[in-house]
Amino acid sequence: MPKVDVFDMAGSKTGEIELSDAIFGIEPNESAMHAVVVNYLANQRQGTQSALTRAEVAGGGRKPWRQKGTGHARQGSIRSPQWRHGGVVFAPKPRDYRYPINKKVKRLALHSAFSSKVLNNDIIVVDGIKFDNFSTKSAVAMLKALNVEKKALVVLAEKDEVAVRSLRNIPGVDTAYVNTINVYDILAHDKLILDKGSISKIEEVYA
Repeated sequence: MPKVDVFDMAGSKTGEIELSDAIFGIEPNESAMHAVVVNYLANQRQGTQSALTRAEVAGGGRKPWRQKGTGHARQGSIRSPQWRHGGVVFAPKPRDYRYPINKKVKRLALHSAFSSKVLNNDIIVVDGIKFDNFSTKSAVAMLKALNVEKKALVVLAEKDEVAVRSLRNIPGVDTAYVNTINVYDILAHDKLILDKGSISKIEEVYA
């Protein structure tokens, strides 16, 4: 089982914790992670883009000039795509970009994402992330004590509005709960900061 150090919010080591091999100790599967990230990004697309085809733009009811003898190229409508104010060729229309992905692949990708953070020493376990009141200053001090200088994802064990509001104004820092964590968020951040209480829940939910 992989072992990682546990720190308090002041950055002092308080002990070690063993992580589950099934979740934090597998060989990362890059193809599974890639498939899930592409699926996640596709599912986030609104798909509301729309443009008018030549059949939908206003005007162009009659032929602009006769077929032959004018010296111009033949034209059937002033709303053809080559005309100003004409319709769009293969105009985009509202559509749903969502598509399903195998549950086993999603779970493998999540385990791979967790394991990759452990392999790269990019996982930090904090004994307990608690703030007495809303304080961005306290949150910045905690991250500085933990030597977090880049993008970080803080995973909380349970709903904590004080911690979320204290961390949300820090550039590059995002928060998530155990039941909302996903592969994209894990890989998009340089450091994964786990509340110690969230580890048992992750191992229980995602085993």
